Amino acid sequence: METAADRVERLKDEISRVVVGQRGLIDGLLIALLCGGHALVEGVPGLAKTTAIRTLAKVLGLGFGRIQFTPDLLPGDLVGTPVYVPDQRNFIVRRGPIFTPVLLADEINRAPAKVQSALLEAMEEAQVTIGEETFALPQPFFVMATQNPVDLEGTYPLPEAQIDRFLVKLVVPYPSAEDERAIVARDHEEPPEIRAVADAAVVEMLQRTAAEVHVDPVVSDYAVRLVRATRDLTAAGVQINSPIRPDGPDEGDAMDCVALGASPRASMYLVRAARARAFMDGRDYATPYDVKRMAPDVLRHRVMVTYEAEADGIRPEDVINAILATVETP
Repeated sequence: METAADRVERLKDEISRVVVGQRGLIDGLLIALLCGGHALVEGVPGLAKTTAIRTLAKVLGLGFGRIQFTPDLLPGDLVGTPVYVPDQRNFIVRRGPIFTPVLLADEINRAPAKVQSALLEAMEEAQVTIGEETFALPQPFFVMATQNPVDLEGTYPLPEAQIDRFLVKLVVPYPSAEDERAIVARDHEEPPEIRAVADAAVVEMLQRTAAEVHVDPVVSDYAVRLVRATRDLTAAGVQINSPIRPDGPDEGDAMDCVALGASPRASMYLVRAARARAFMDGRDYATPYDVKRMAPDVLRHRVMVTYEAEADGIRPEDVINAILATVETP
């Protein structure tokens, strides 16, 4: 455990040589990788999202591929397509850019649903089907998708089935004033050379070690209670305060403000993320605090608020924060 945790610290330090600040983004990407899951990153352009994932791939010593999602992208451009070879009088499969250990799906919500759905099989089963053949993807296989806020022009909201495949959704804030000054000061400097401090075998070892972190039944039960509270706020005693209606909600508003709660997959992912969080802190056991720290990243894209609640200024984060404040912590 100590050796693995030390290796994670080396990864973080190497990434920080290129990416200024954004510790939450780096930690979130590493947690998703340790869990064998995928990360959805939301933020306005220019916040080093692409730089972070490219640097992560180089530091891990793994292959890296980038797909720019656009409205005219086709599923074959992503997974590949059969190509007829006249000399052989046969079709051969030309593999697409998805066949890479670390994949950056840039601006995923600018492509139509049929292209977004092409990632479903790859993210869930680590394989793709082209024509009548099924091909296994490299291991490890990690997808980081970036998306612009849905209120920007030319974006398509991701369908629920697609967005539920991501273990975490990370929201990238603007850098602090100190970090932004450091970014500007580096503008005229040569970018530092990235050293690979891991390989596929090391990544597999880290994932295996993180999966061995002990989770007490009390801790896993706390994660389940948090997730179940997203489906019935009234039963959990959760009150949502609207920014537009500071006098508080009317009777029944707490239940009505959530259109869709988190599924059992969220419970499994929350426990996995708590394990990885504890592992990154150098512990071989998870605590309720680890669950609480990871709950916003695991749940924010799985809790859908109603149109009425959205009009009242209530966001999924407000629902999650209210649940964390209400559900008793063991």
